[in-house]
Amino acid sequence: MSENKNRILIAEDDRDIIDLLRLYLEKEGYEIISAEDGLVAMDLLLDEKPDLAICDIMMPGMNGFELIKKVRESDNNIPIIVLSAKNQDEDKIRGLDIGADDYMTKPFNPLEIVAHVRAALRRFYQLGGEAAPANVFQVGELCIDVEKVLFTKNGKAIDLTPFEFKVMTLLMKNPGRVFTKVQVYEHINGEYFENDENTLMVHMSKLRDKIEDDRNNPKYIKTVRGLGYKIERI
Repeated sequence: MSENKNRILIAEDDRDIIDLLRLYLEKEGYEIISAEDGLVAMDLLLDEKPDLAICDIMMPGMNGFELIKKVRESDNNIPIIVLSAKNQDEDKIRGLDIGADDYMTKPFNPLEIVAHVRAALRRFYQLGGEAAPANVFQVGELCIDVEKVLFTKNGKAIDLTPFEFKVMTLLMKNPGRVFTKVQVYEHINGEYFENDENTLMVHMSKLRDKIEDDRNNPKYIKTVRGLGYKIERI
């Protein structure tokens, strides 16, 4: 096995796609295990403990949505990249909603897949496989200390409302991950209603005023059209 030593599971019922991804990923030094069935993929996740999974949606035995849901219910936070021909916004939202870290569509450029794998592993294992401090999260110049209820930019404290603090905690714990508006609001208030969308937009606008150098060209909080919000990893 090469120096990368990261093991990647490819859960995909198309053998040609598995072989193509294996070719490119092994060239980058990753060890590949694969499954053409969702049930087999689940067994491999439990037994082989891969470092990342690339998951199709339409698979026999257990589809990708069910697989991701079961993985997250088992408290396994392995990075999961969805690779699917299902390219509608509602499919992407559902995939991200149940715990996928990334959602890519077919047809695809294998070099782009490699780049996304590399980025996901770097984000997740940025401290050499060790867990990050449980209560402190940093993204670029921003730092949030959950235990002390302290938010700073370049070491300077910024006052946030309780709602804003919870939003920043959610986003900064998961840099690069897109959260739908429903996810964000339910995380804060536990329930979401249609008229809450405008309220959330106001909160996000005020947050940008506080943390961005230029609120019209935000560096950190990004709106993902048709999906929701994410915070960029700087």
